[in-house]
Amino acid sequence: MRKFGVRRFVGTTAGAGVLAVSVMAGVSGYGTGTAAAATAVLTPSARADAAGNVSPAEARRKLRELEKASDVRIGAYVVDTATGKAFGYRSGERFPLLSTFKAMACAAVLKKARTSDPGLMNRVVHWTKEELKDNSPETEKHVDDGMTVSELCRAAIIYSDNTAGNMILKQIGGPKGLTRYFRTLKDPVSRLDRWETELNLWSPKERRDTTTPVSIARDLRRVAVGSALDDRDEARLNAWLLANTTGGERIRAGLPKNWIIGDKTGSTGTYGGANDIAVIRTSPSAAPLVMAIYTNARAAQATYNSKVVADTATILARTLGKLP
Repeated sequence: MRKFGVRRFVGTTAGAGVLAVSVMAGVSGYGTGTAAAATAVLTPSARADAAGNVSPAEARRKLRELEKASDVRIGAYVVDTATGKAFGYRSGERFPLLSTFKAMACAAVLKKARTSDPGLMNRVVHWTKEELKDNSPETEKHVDDGMTVSELCRAAIIYSDNTAGNMILKQIGGPKGLTRYFRTLKDPVSRLDRWETELNLWSPKERRDTTTPVSIARDLRRVAVGSALDDRDEARLNAWLLANTTGGERIRAGLPKNWIIGDKTGSTGTYGGANDIAVIRTSPSAAPLVMAIYTNARAAQATYNSKVVADTATILARTLGKLP
């Protein structure tokens, strides 16, 4: 959907004592291979401007307070594709992908179907009862007759169906295949190593099955807003994200109800992981924001906290001047 965004953003390099906010060059976002990232500079002492922006320094303070009050670690990144203005908090730290991988796996399948395997999306896939995983509300109904790859993508994104996630991975070479797809997006960080549901067994020292908020946000921007997918496939992916049923208490809950939000969540009871990645439009004609929020609790057996994700989304939107 290349009608969104602008071609190039120009900035200056941040020096000592300032907070640098990354600005990605090019409508397709990160990894175009032709334009380097620019940097917008905002001083930590900056206050809200005439447009109602919350300063990066103030946003960081609020996020630190939220972490302390909720006993969680927050990683977040947001970019306005119209202006290139961006903000991150712990955006380069690793967090578990959890079920957010399913959006990217479906993008990889759409790319394969378009470029090297015609008919893939309509191909029927079968599985056994033994292959069914917990939280498989759609695939558990179709053990006998199977589902098309398109239907599996729909189930994986809209209902976070775990068996569907595994069946999609099988179409692209498993977890390693998704890691290879990340690399085609010029993402050297994100990786998937295990299948559902083992990939949810995460600890703070774990590098397997992880990403960083800035990396996954750039990936999402490329596949859902930029040029990584054919326009028809991009539209299909966005339709699945918009129809998601699992994100009502996360990024969507922190933003106005009339905004148009497509997202993919991820959750686990191990260290209380609660994630959400989203493409956000303040109106049908507005260029989107791309947002990624990843959280984990400090305690190993903690329950995930969706409200932290919602509160973080509010702070990020205010930092870009989108909320009063």
